[in-house]
Amino acid sequence: MCLAIPGKILAIADDDPLNRIGKVSFGGIAKEVNLSLVPEANVGDYVVVHVGFALSKLDEAEARQVFAYLEQMEELTEQSHGN
Repeated sequence: MCLAIPGKILAIADDDPLNRIGKVSFGGIAKEVNLSLVPEANVGDYVVVHVGFALSKLDEAEARQVFAYLEQMEELTEQSHGN
């Protein structure tokens, strides 16, 4: 299963439209992400990232909801391994 994860744009290093690269935080872990598919995204925005590419922009409330779902999934996984 493949999963796209929301992250917050911390910085944009290269603003070339074809090679737009930014630093994106995923719960405190920062990774370089290609932002060329979301030219409207800016520092402080949340984006959905899959295999190193930001696919779309989303608002903070949506991002927080996804984080909550991921935490619930992790808790369920931990519970199922504990039995």
